[in-house]
Amino acid sequence: MQVLVFKTNLSDPQLVDSAAIHLSAHPQIQRWNIDRHDCDNVLRIETESLQPPDVERLLSLAGFFCKELD
Repeated sequence: MQVLVFKTNLSDPQLVDSAAIHLSAHPQIQRWNIDRHDCDNVLRIETESLQPPDVERLLSLAGFFCKELD
């Protein structure tokens, strides 16, 4: 299991709810959470097989900003 970490624009509950539809439905995402108290609105994803570009593409296509944190 790996944990992927991203900076996002998911800064309020409505945005998180909208993104949750896509994140929760993805079969390769075991668990995810967003820290809205962090200035980068950090998204953490637990997965066995996804790579950062996969997550960035998933959220970008849904209209959100998502960039892997180093």
